[in-house]
Amino acid sequence: MFFDLFNYWIVIVLMMIGLYIVIAQSNLIKKLIGLNIFQTSIFIFYISVGKVNGGSAPIYSTTESLYSNPLPHVLILTAIVVGIATMALALALVMRIKKAYGTVEDFELQESDH
Repeated sequence: MFFDLFNYWIVIVLMMIGLYIVIAQSNLIKKLIGLNIFQTSIFIFYISVGKVNGGSAPIYSTTESLYSNPLPHVLILTAIVVGIATMALALALVMRIKKAYGTVEDFELQESDH
């Protein structure tokens, strides 16, 4: 029973690790890493949902009658590209924050605003 749902347990563990990092850390780089781990758990979830037991690749064949849906995999490929672009932008913003304020710690940034 446990090994049948192994992918989903991994998704839950990764999601909770990512959420904990985002909430507990004050360093902006570490928060971005937590968001990346959280995003990876969502990718694994969608890919796991898209797999059909006993299904083959969606290539026409006279011997196969059950196919896996390719749409979740295509959507995840697009999401990976968007995630990389978003992460690059976020890291560039963190670099600008470090240059402007001299720190990437959240509580120090909040103190410098007052």
